[in-house]
Amino acid sequence: MSEQRIVLAARPNGKPTGETFRYESFELGELQEGQVALESLYISVDPYMRGRMNDARSYSQPFEIDEPIHGGVVARVIESKSETLNSGDVVVGMLDWATKAVVDAKSVRKIDEQIAPISTALGVLGMTGMTAYFGLLDIGNPQPGETVVVSAAAGAVGSIVGQIAKIKGARVVGIAGSDEKLQHLKADLGFDEVINYKTEDIREALDRTCPDGIDVYFENVGGEIGDAVLDRLNPFARVPVCGAISGYNAQQDIGPRVQSKLIIARARMQGFLVGDYGKRFKEAAEQLGQWVSEGKLQYEETIFEGFDRVPDAFLGLFDGSNTGKLLVKVK
Repeated sequence: MSEQRIVLAARPNGKPTGETFRYESFELGELQEGQVALESLYISVDPYMRGRMNDARSYSQPFEIDEPIHGGVVARVIESKSETLNSGDVVVGMLDWATKAVVDAKSVRKIDEQIAPISTALGVLGMTGMTAYFGLLDIGNPQPGETVVVSAAAGAVGSIVGQIAKIKGARVVGIAGSDEKLQHLKADLGFDEVINYKTEDIREALDRTCPDGIDVYFENVGGEIGDAVLDRLNPFARVPVCGAISGYNAQQDIGPRVQSKLIIARARMQGFLVGDYGKRFKEAAEQLGQWVSEGKLQYEETIFEGFDRVPDAFLGLFDGSNTGKLLVKVK
């Protein structure tokens, strides 16, 4: 029986569309020693994938035309020729967008299904949570009483950043794009102040919610929101730069000259990749898991049902419709 996979059909010019992707049938290969056959359970869609659709220099290789797109996947082992994994084990790894796959067992990691729902391995207990953990704590270094502003605060990373900042005793201001998301941030996640960037003047709203300036700005968005925040940084502020989703589909990158703003505030602005912290993943996983088990860290998931919805889920990243981690449940 043939399986299905999704390949990059064309490089998008601006925002991706359904024509960016193509479904293909393929036959699963024979298992070799040390390999496992996997059945996909959950597929993660993430903003960084948009950059890999461009044929341009970046921190990771571009996706190739007519080749499978790949990303974070939780899967179940359905056949094994490995001494380390058995049929029925649940694993996580960077895998093709496909219904099934044959991979080397060493390329995936077994999940403990007793700790939390398996989907969290792609979210709060996976790369998403670790991105928030290392970016905020290592670069942002929030101190008790400081003001932390988070853009895309209701998103997968931002919602975790805000909660960790609260755990560390900071005052947290979240920026999101709907009243429902603002209610979620305050009522469920404990944010102190919230801003609806779609209905409020962002500069006036920052003046209202950050009367004493901004000590840490966790940057997920860029664009006009980032410009407005940079004008309000306190001396020695820290700006971890996780993403700039407002410009991912832009055909021309236009932004402010930030040098003078950073000099005036003596601020530190630093981009980072979660992979830079690979040697400390165990530390982050243990701490995030402890906070979840103690009820200090809540998580939200937006789940699309069915392998045929993967492109729809990916496109949903750019219209701001999701709350928390965006996933596709395949099985």
